[in-house]
Amino acid sequence: MGQSYQHLGLEERCEIAQRRNAGESIRQIAAALDRSPSSIARELKRNAGAKAGYKPSYANDQARARRWRGSKLLRHPELQELVLERLRRGWSPQQIAGRLARDQGRVVVSHETIYRFIAAQIARTKDYAWRLYLPRGKSKRGFRGRRGGSSAEHIKNRVPIALRPPGVGDRTQPGHWEADLMLFRTYGQAILALHERTSRATAILQRSNKRAVPVASDIETLLAPLPSRLRQTITFDNGTEFAEHHRLRQNLDLKTFFCDPHAPWQKGGIENAIGRLRRGLPRKTDLAMLAPVQIQQLARLYNNTPRKCLDFRTPAEVFLEALHFECDSTSPLARE
Repeated sequence: MGQSYQHLGLEERCEIAQRRNAGESIRQIAAALDRSPSSIARELKRNAGAKAGYKPSYANDQARARRWRGSKLLRHPELQELVLERLRRGWSPQQIAGRLARDQGRVVVSHETIYRFIAAQIARTKDYAWRLYLPRGKSKRGFRGRRGGSSAEHIKNRVPIALRPPGVGDRTQPGHWEADLMLFRTYGQAILALHERTSRATAILQRSNKRAVPVASDIETLLAPLPSRLRQTITFDNGTEFAEHHRLRQNLDLKTFFCDPHAPWQKGGIENAIGRLRRGLPRKTDLAMLAPVQIQQLARLYNNTPRKCLDFRTPAEVFLEALHFECDSTSPLARE
């Protein structure tokens, strides 16, 4: 039978350093560790520092670095190009990894590998343009929250989210919506976004202002073509642009609810959708320079991007399958 070699671990390297500092010979150390003298001699020669001598942690790092074969995306250029192409299309690393696994029936690459690849390129090249491959364009991962004021006291007939039917929260029943405005640097420019909680399908509509009456009218225009079972409730934050919500109750029999003050996360679906749409529509965008078809193209891109929460199906697929929606419908999701 052939012999199998086991790499030295950090505990053994600590013992080597202790015994070497105590003046033991290579053969004495090898006998104590049940290793061959050549292994100990090679370890001391290859993993010792030029000035500091043999240090266990440094030796361990040196050995690990020597065995590293490089990122999977560096070793497979075709996979790297596929991943980068989908990142350019606005897919997140998790969406890419999940869709590849779904299509090929096995794990092809993990989302952590993709994140680490981007981080490694930033660290190696000092080119922070690599961060633009990521959906939110951040060079460091994590969420940094923001604080803001609330105008809940100015909204008449406001119904708090605590009174919303419990069944809305589990996302199993279609017809429950969330709404918000995307604001931009140029005063008055805004985009109204509506988000269906079950399918995550999202419709957007450009606005020239944020006055409450036109906003309520636009929401009515977007949702009126739907059958009543697909427009049961809608949830807002406490922006005054939604102060005319009672019009929706009267005209569509649509129940309206509002998040608690300072708690926009309670309508997390639309918050997440806007975060994803921001990649194509950052706050500095001048909407006057974009044609309506360009804005709607971003909505189609969002609705045709796979989501982990949908088992890596797309919102459009779920909207059509689960809600039995016809492609030639008058719904805003089918508009150009």
